[in-house]
Amino acid sequence: MTVRVARWSATHPWRAIGLWLMLVVVAVGLMVAIPTQKTKAEDTWIGQSGTASELIRDAGLEGKPSETVLVTDAGQKLDKVAATAAFAQLRQKMTAIDAVASVGQPVWSGDGKAALLPISLKGNEDDAADNIDKLLAATAEVQKSNPELTIEQAGGASLDKGIWKQVGDDLARAEKISLPLTFGLMLLAFGALIAAGIPVLLAFSAVGAALGFYAPLSYAFPDGGSVANVVLLIGMAVGVDYSLFYLKREREERRRGHGTVDAVEIAAATSGHSVVVSGFAVIVSMAGLYVAQDPVFSSMATATIVVVAVAVLGSLTVLPALLVKLGHRVDRPRVPLLWRLNRRIGPGGISRRILAPVLRFPKVALVISTVAVVALAVPALGMKTEPGGLSTLPQSIPEVKTMTALQKSFPSQGMPFDIVAQGKDAAAGLVKLQDAAVASKEFVPGGEVRQAGDTAVLTLVSVRPDTSEDARLALDKLRDELAPQTLGSTRWAVGGETAQSADYGQHQRDQLPYVIAFVLILTLVMMAFTFRSLAIALVTTLLNLASVAACFGVLSLVFQHTWAEGLLDFTSPGFVVSWIPVFLFVILVGLSMDYHVFVLGRIREGVRDGLSPQEAVRKGITESAGVVTSAAAVMVSVFAVFASLGMIEMKQMGVGLAVAVLVDATLVRIVMLPSIMVLLGRKAWWPNKLSAARPARSDDRELVTV
Repeated sequence: MTVRVARWSATHPWRAIGLWLMLVVVAVGLMVAIPTQKTKAEDTWIGQSGTASELIRDAGLEGKPSETVLVTDAGQKLDKVAATAAFAQLRQKMTAIDAVASVGQPVWSGDGKAALLPISLKGNEDDAADNIDKLLAATAEVQKSNPELTIEQAGGASLDKGIWKQVGDDLARAEKISLPLTFGLMLLAFGALIAAGIPVLLAFSAVGAALGFYAPLSYAFPDGGSVANVVLLIGMAVGVDYSLFYLKREREERRRGHGTVDAVEIAAATSGHSVVVSGFAVIVSMAGLYVAQDPVFSSMATATIVVVAVAVLGSLTVLPALLVKLGHRVDRPRVPLLWRLNRRIGPGGISRRILAPVLRFPKVALVISTVAVVALAVPALGMKTEPGGLSTLPQSIPEVKTMTALQKSFPSQGMPFDIVAQGKDAAAGLVKLQDAAVASKEFVPGGEVRQAGDTAVLTLVSVRPDTSEDARLALDKLRDELAPQTLGSTRWAVGGETAQSADYGQHQRDQLPYVIAFVLILTLVMMAFTFRSLAIALVTTLLNLASVAACFGVLSLVFQHTWAEGLLDFTSPGFVVSWIPVFLFVILVGLSMDYHVFVLGRIREGVRDGLSPQEAVRKGITESAGVVTSAAAVMVSVFAVFASLGMIEMKQMGVGLAVAVLVDATLVRIVMLPSIMVLLGRKAWWPNKLSAARPARSDDRELVTV
């Protein structure tokens, strides 16, 4: 199939190029015409907190969205006269905004250093998000009129706006850095401008097309907030890799004397086949995110599947057309120094020197590399996962800094929990619960008991700091002690944003084993079917686990301790954000298959040519090493860019992916894989008898059988 597609594109290049451009234009048009849907609050309801939210909604007892304006005076005791005047200005401006339902009375902190003004908004959270700019503008105007005071605003809507602005800035920064960086690495790999530009151009067009096609799909799989980041991250990595595999093989065949069309067909039969298998492996791995039964993961999986499919399609269709139209001009204009350096090193020049002792002493190489991977993986045994929260957000976001200061000065603005009870004595039970909670000195009231019919709701605020560990302790106190003791047989549930975050993190931990089992079993079956070898399938699974274990170990070392804070510009939360391990696992299994399938394909070519197992490994590794190294360099560099971003989730994702790909492309693929293949010999291909196959010639069109 890959040869037939490549042949059609090669013989009808302008049609293939035109169809690709039309595909991209249509996709971008979809993105402009169809607004991408976002997840709603109820989409993420889960566990006991989800039950609480549902009961509150059904009873019509949802709290109205609110914002708070904090007034301080540079750490000194607040001037009440100046603050009172500022509050009067705020009240005047806020009440003039249609979205504001009411403005409360100022509340002063116990130490007199701060005061707050509560503002209640009309409608729901979506309405608050639509009107938050007006409130922020009003606060900014009052701040400008009172320069001697510090006047800041915080709340659910303003905090979300600040976070999304940070995400947008991070994404823009990643785009600005990753594109020229990727082009520079391609220039090092090819030594020619056109050859370097083609993979980057195709990858970028695949990212744009994927975001367009995802827009209508978002109605079934709404964006949880990370789709654009993930599409850029994965799209640039796999898009460049697939084009790189194909382009390198086509250049190699041209150097052997084949014409451009013949070289394209041979590349389609070999590298094109590997691209299809690799792309399918990534898609299968990403499908594991659906097992997690989480709308955010489902959106990531859908978007990633789309961008991988588009990248595969582009490498099989428009890339052959471009290569045929460009012909030998693909290696123009040359960068003299880089071109000579590439020619002097030759394919696999560096890896051949590394591989020689591995092939000579495979047992020793396997033991040493295994010890190194285990050493990296050991810290993963102590990896702690918690949901992200205020403590994991960058303090560079003004609203995060304001919210932190607000909770410090006013404990009643801390972590809220909504306790909902249903029954004839629901309200009386909640009053008892409030008394017990206040008596424990761990909670303060967050308002009066609200009741509608037989359902009542009480809000309690924890006096603990807003951290994941303290949130879990406060939640356990309510669910395991206070609520059972005071509410008895009354139906009850503890919810609220803090409880939802804790339940979400626990759900991710519970689903991780199922995701791992799903991905490993499917990839094992796929590799066994592709290579007709049980041994290859088992080796693939073990090597994938080795890369993932090393990744988790490094994550634990970096983010659960403080030694890397200055290096990566973050404050250690002491844990890994709960969704990161699940996401990294499926991504890493898929991406590691890129190199694995490509390298094994070259080794199998040598075995089919009648080479000995050791010689086939040597030939396959050295001939593919240049491509693998270049592809890994692209992935590591793109992922490292994300490690420099502000959001700690992006940092953890970038560090984890960069380390895993680096370990996978060096220790795993150049040391562990060849040593295992040499030790297994022909048994590696059992029950497939490759040695019985007719030796193939380098110019044999029957390479399509590979």
